[in-house]
Amino acid sequence: MPGAVEQKLAELGITLHEPVSPVANYVGFVRTGNLLFVSGQICLGADGKLIAKGKLGGNVSLEDGVAAAKGCAVNILAQVKAALGDLDKVARVVRLGGFVNATPDFIDSPKVINGASDLMVAAFGDKGRHSRAAVGVASLPADCAVEVDAVFEVA
Repeated sequence: MPGAVEQKLAELGITLHEPVSPVANYVGFVRTGNLLFVSGQICLGADGKLIAKGKLGGNVSLEDGVAAAKGCAVNILAQVKAALGDLDKVARVVRLGGFVNATPDFIDSPKVINGASDLMVAAFGDKGRHSRAAVGVASLPADCAVEVDAVFEVA
């Protein structure tokens, strides 16, 4: 039976899929002590296709960027479930690092990464409030619009 966090996700219409395997010489997550570090997750949907491709401030709208960041957060949670077996073992979301594929004049990277931040708070409540970075970058893998990494405190 799914735990409380997965039930909350289900209420939000979100089901977790198997996490994507790394495509280079790294792992999807590393646990050390009570910290779980999740590698950057790009905005792949459950179908394996990019939710948004290209640059914010260019061919990707703010709304599509927010949806892409939310998709990254779903992928992060899939990695956490693979690592812990149960999302209820998360004691706190510590930090999100958000990377937005953006044109040089795009200044709304924080609004884009809110898509990931909002999902963490919706899923975990006050335990989902976290520190964060949201930066625009010149490019991301596969020309994806957004990538997010994360750190969790776990039981």
